[in-house]
Amino acid sequence: MSGASHYGPNPWQQSSWDWRAAGNYICGGAGTGLLIASALFGTPAPASLGSPDWLVFAGLALVGLGLLSVWLEIGRPLRALNVFINPWTSWMSREAIISVMLFPAGLAAMLGFAGWVWVTASLALGFLYCQSRMLPAARGIPAWRSVWLSPLFLITAACEGCGFFLMLGVLHGRTTGAVLIAFPLLLVLRLLVWQRYRSSVDASLALTARRALDRAHLQLASLGTTVPALLVLLGWWFGGTAQSLLLALAGASAVWTGGNMKYMLVTRAAFNQGFALFRIPVRGVRDKP
Repeated sequence: MSGASHYGPNPWQQSSWDWRAAGNYICGGAGTGLLIASALFGTPAPASLGSPDWLVFAGLALVGLGLLSVWLEIGRPLRALNVFINPWTSWMSREAIISVMLFPAGLAAMLGFAGWVWVTASLALGFLYCQSRMLPAARGIPAWRSVWLSPLFLITAACEGCGFFLMLGVLHGRTTGAVLIAFPLLLVLRLLVWQRYRSSVDASLALTARRALDRAHLQLASLGTTVPALLVLLGWWFGGTAQSLLLALAGASAVWTGGNMKYMLVTRAAFNQGFALFRIPVRGVRDKP
């Protein structure tokens, strides 16, 4: 709801950022996570120069889709260049500037130029960090201002990156023991950070916001942690096609629940705290010094 008629002491849901803004967090986090995972767990470079690395391409495509999503939200899209003018104080400006460097570096990494996969991963980490700081900067929304929100976005992107890496394992064939060990550990860590985040904001949330985060919690604990961890364990037991399918399902489950959690945070749980008047003026009465 929006409009001056809804302003008052009771919390109201912000309407400035909708599913399109959430799409930037969902796709941008997953894309940068995949770029980092491809550097850590993939082969150092494609087999030969000019042979495209489709993992890097997929990561860049996800980041680009997220940026396109938030660009569509702008009422006057031609003014989007204004996002670059305030890097000293705006995390959004910093994110945009890093994105300009990320895509050329990613293209070089995708084509197999030596060392560029690590440059791309470093820029992806910078992009992700800027993105993780944007919501906590909105101090008027209790669900966004926790110090645990930034670590939550970072670890969620790591889970999503590994998840996409496993989902695409049938195509790239690079799944190693390292990612199968790191992935379940990251899932457990994400759930622990989520619980710390919830405990830090729960008392200040509006009832509707709390219910939205409760639903996200159930999905994150079950489909986002328990189920993919069990699927990875089964994947260790089986081999061949069965293993690839189980790992792809585990990755998809982690990616979907992470995206759903971010959607809930940006939209359903995004209530202002309302106005609080600690001292009400009374006509004809002067406060004592």
